[in-house]
Amino acid sequence: MSENSQSEVKSPCIGVCAVDDESGLCQGCYRTLDEIKAWWDMGQEEQKSLLVSLEERKLQQANFD
Repeated sequence: MSENSQSEVKSPCIGVCAVDDESGLCQGCYRTLDEIKAWWDMGQEEQKSLLVSLEERKLQQANFD
């Protein structure tokens, strides 16, 4: 395996840690509290998949703002 395939997936946290009461999503990274807690226990593929979902959530939230 190449070195890049073993590299750590960067956390989506941007330091804006405030959970929206209505959506249950962090206003900074768009994760749920359960997803935030589970991040470091997830495999790389799970983390990458979640990152894709977060982009979709971000777009959905932007459409409602």
